[in-house]
Amino acid sequence: MQIERIKLRQNPSNRSDYNYFTKLSTRWNDNDIYGHLNNVIYYELFDTAVNKWLIINNLIEIENGNIIGLIVQSGCNYFSSFKYPDDIEAGIRVTKIGNSSVRYEVGLFKQKDDLASADGFFVHVYVDRKTNNPISLDYEFKKKLDTIYVNLNS
Repeated sequence: MQIERIKLRQNPSNRSDYNYFTKLSTRWNDNDIYGHLNNVIYYELFDTAVNKWLIINNLIEIENGNIIGLIVQSGCNYFSSFKYPDDIEAGIRVTKIGNSSVRYEVGLFKQKDDLASADGFFVHVYVDRKTNNPISLDYEFKKKLDTIYVNLNS
């Protein structure tokens, strides 16, 4: 039997890799039996940070809007733990804008730390709320996304 080596983690992102931040707080029930945030909570934080940005920028209307973003891919690399009652600074960036899809990346930082405690990503495909068919993102939507776009190939 041949054992394949798996690269378990990459290096954490740096605070300077993001040009937009939002503050989030942990909650009492976020801690698990081991005394730190359960891994699923990190995904909730990613989703909250990005959707908060989308709402602030009038890109989605959560109750009655015609378009919604569905997550079709996600992932996370963990570097250090959070626990309640930590305050978190979430750096948000867009690294790919497609016709109907967007890749968001989120770095979760402890206050005053330059390196992320966790780096996550997810891909939204924007669809019509009623039909679930993908829609083309309009110019104004893409223009707003461009304000947090980071080219990782440069």
